[in-house]
Amino acid sequence: MDMTPQVEIPGYVADTWLIDTAHSTVSFQARMLGAFKNHGTFDDFEGTVVTAADPLDSSANVTIRTASVNTKNDRRDNDLRKAYLNVEKYPTITFASTGVRTDGDHFLVDGDLTILETTKRVTLNLRPTSFDADGKSPARFTAQTEISLGEFGVPRGPASVIGDKILITLEIQASRKN
Repeated sequence: MDMTPQVEIPGYVADTWLIDTAHSTVSFQARMLGAFKNHGTFDDFEGTVVTAADPLDSSANVTIRTASVNTKNDRRDNDLRKAYLNVEKYPTITFASTGVRTDGDHFLVDGDLTILETTKRVTLNLRPTSFDADGKSPARFTAQTEISLGEFGVPRGPASVIGDKILITLEIQASRKN
């Protein structure tokens, strides 16, 4: 069986990349009261992406500080920090990739996502959006996954206004480490 990636990545460069947090976004979207979507971000995060000679051997690690949750509503942010994320006890959310594979014309990145004290395997649908072989330009990636808060043990009472499914989107710009 031919395991050659079916995805073309123009200008692809194998290297170690540091996420440029000033030009990257970790965002989420949740249904509120079952009717409308609410958006938020985590504003304090860091991470590394290692692009290997064979893209399927690449890896990524990201750490998100839970206290940096930002929905542009102080009351809701405080509720999220205390009732849902328990930021004093669990100051970070982490993602560590465990493998990369192709699915048709895009990449899937499998990895371990840890929220609170629960680690679950998730799959990010990844799209490299730019590489420049000159070595001076940043690499850019977009990735998405959907998770269930219940599967991660995020407390949800009968009066919970936040839906169980959360769409997570990462818009990443990274610069070469060297």
